Amino acid sequence: MSKRIAFSAVAPSGNIHIGNYFGAIRQWVKLQNSEEYKTIFCIVDEHAITVPQDPKILRSKIIEVATLYLAAGIDPKKSIVFIQSHVLEHTELSWILNTITPVGELQRMTQFKDKSKKQRSVLSGLLNYPVLMAADILLYKTDVVPIGEDQLQHIELTRTIAKKFNTRYNSIFKIPEPMINKDSKRIMSLDDPSKKMSKSADNPANYIALLDSPEEIAKKIKTAVTDSGSEIKFDPKEKPAISNLMTIFSLFSEKPMDQIEKEYRNKKYSEFKEDLTNIIIEGLEPIRKKYDEIKNNPDLLDSVLRNGAKDAKRIAMETMDDVHREIGFI
Repeated sequence: MSKRIAFSAVAPSGNIHIGNYFGAIRQWVKLQNSEEYKTIFCIVDEHAITVPQDPKILRSKIIEVATLYLAAGIDPKKSIVFIQSHVLEHTELSWILNTITPVGELQRMTQFKDKSKKQRSVLSGLLNYPVLMAADILLYKTDVVPIGEDQLQHIELTRTIAKKFNTRYNSIFKIPEPMINKDSKRIMSLDDPSKKMSKSADNPANYIALLDSPEEIAKKIKTAVTDSGSEIKFDPKEKPAISNLMTIFSLFSEKPMDQIEKEYRNKKYSEFKEDLTNIIIEGLEPIRKKYDEIKNNPDLLDSVLRNGAKDAKRIAMETMDDVHREIGFI
């Protein structure tokens, strides 16, 4: 029986943080080690330019994200790892899908409405990037897309576009299913626990990046907001700040909340934060160490990305042959 295709991606903007790791990348590693799935992971650099980027910084971020994939456990012997712009079929399919996507569907996207408010002049790339995202997914005849709940609307649009194409022409595309990691606990911002931790946050105190130094981690945890009172209790509604820190503690230690509550009963926030700092530093150390090893061996990363692009392009070309035939291209 052939394996099901799992596809996912990260844009090389901002800083990949512990929320991205526990919510997505760690799940990817489990999928690649499963007998059920063939896994494809992409660095979506073309998505990054929907907002202005410094070319020099963008190049370094693309390499950083690719290196972090490997450092966090993505194995190029088990998964296809590549950069989006190295497979031109992504943009070709995106254009074709744009011709069957109503503008109204794109204007209703929550992220477009939120981000367009922040831009003085709204560019068409911001409006159309969900179609590129659909192309990314459909190009590989994807069965499942491991995502966070905030991306569900994009998957629904992808499904809608695929159904439109399949109805107008023949059924070329699979209708992908979202794969939500139900076991993953949502990590909120360190400076505002009412908001999700964000890799594009303006304030670095919002997140713990995978590449933060021990000193940076210690400073961020020390200054992380806490609730009134001093009880260390998991109660997201009444005590959202300490509950968020307990969630991080639980993810790194794999201890249940009731055990953490028991261990820190009658202890101060400062004691809890000190132990949390140590457990995060210890937990991220293998990733930072592996990252440095790969960074010091650029030929390895270059080989992984070149081979990944070749493997991805082989699949993409087969899909585009089918698309060309159905829409009438010669």
